[in-house]
Amino acid sequence: MTVNHHIPAATRGPRGGTAVVGTIRVASVPAGHVYVRHCADPQGSDGVVRLKDPRPNGAPSTSARWWPPVMLDPDWVHAHHTDFDLFHLHFGFDAQSPRQLRSLVRALRKYGKPLVYTVHDLRNPHQPDPAPHDAALDVLVPAADHLVTLTPGAAAEIARRWHRTATVLPHPHVVEESRLVRPRPARDGFRVGVHAKSLRPNMDLLPVVRTLAEAVAGLPDAEVRVNVHHEVGDPDAHAYAPGTLAQLNALAQAGRIRLLAHDYFDDDLLWDYLSSLDLSVLPYAFGTHSGWLEACHDLGTAVAAPSCGYYAEQRPCLSYGHTQRGGLDEGSLRAAVLEAYRTRPRWRATAPERTAERASVAAAHRRIYAELLG
Repeated sequence: MTVNHHIPAATRGPRGGTAVVGTIRVASVPAGHVYVRHCADPQGSDGVVRLKDPRPNGAPSTSARWWPPVMLDPDWVHAHHTDFDLFHLHFGFDAQSPRQLRSLVRALRKYGKPLVYTVHDLRNPHQPDPAPHDAALDVLVPAADHLVTLTPGAAAEIARRWHRTATVLPHPHVVEESRLVRPRPARDGFRVGVHAKSLRPNMDLLPVVRTLAEAVAGLPDAEVRVNVHHEVGDPDAHAYAPGTLAQLNALAQAGRIRLLAHDYFDDDLLWDYLSSLDLSVLPYAFGTHSGWLEACHDLGTAVAAPSCGYYAEQRPCLSYGHTQRGGLDEGSLRAAVLEAYRTRPRWRATAPERTAERASVAAAHRRIYAELLG
């Protein structure tokens, strides 16, 4: 699917911002995430400098644990307002209350710092109850000086719920350029993969896995591979889910799926895993957009995406019915698997396409920032 690249003018003028010529300094929350890094021009010619993510007090330099971003603290804004020209929020505010977010907005307004908010999630995939995220959006969406989102469907929902216009910019590549040009490994058979990770709250895993096992049962040389992190079986881990693991083990012992438990993949292992699949199934019952889907597009792995959210608007993929309210449409999931088995789609981005797209996204961000500051 082609994503709208139209770049409308800013939806609201700056609140006392000072015109900036040349380099634009952005306090980005976060800055180190792959999405944000790839919103920068690959040649570094966009003139945008994003401040590095400050390390929270008490967080070891080697920690992989998630910490609330320091830049969300109004005290950080008060202390560092001369270090940046504009504030761009992406995600990471799960732990912030509406009151705390309003305090952040007040601090930014005090110093005339425009707020850009990219609406990645209209429904937070980490929160079973949508109410906390809705409350946060009710602060951020009206307060932002400019809104960005990833798909036309998300932009339409933003317009419907808050009467705000959002610029639609595609998700830049996830896989690094050197891997974009690597041929897919030759392999016989047909492999469907579900990566359950650590059983994120938006995953409705078991009904999807059972349906996939039924779908491939009569297909020659077809298999379902389910991956989980070791912590799903660790009684001391937050993700411990012995009931789910027991049912997956039963399916594996019956020969209906192949189950693998492992630690978190680094990038190379993850790209190897995705490249080994013919079809990656997203077992989500709610959510909005997906970086996983983008990585599959980079590597040429077909995706079966649920009907919830706006996954199917991001890139070419197969769709099946799955929502939190309506549950799983087993027939549509089986149909998606059979279509992938029959046609073996290879929707894959090319390196020149992704490079040009990234440059376009970077230029669009530069224009948005300059309009707000000028």
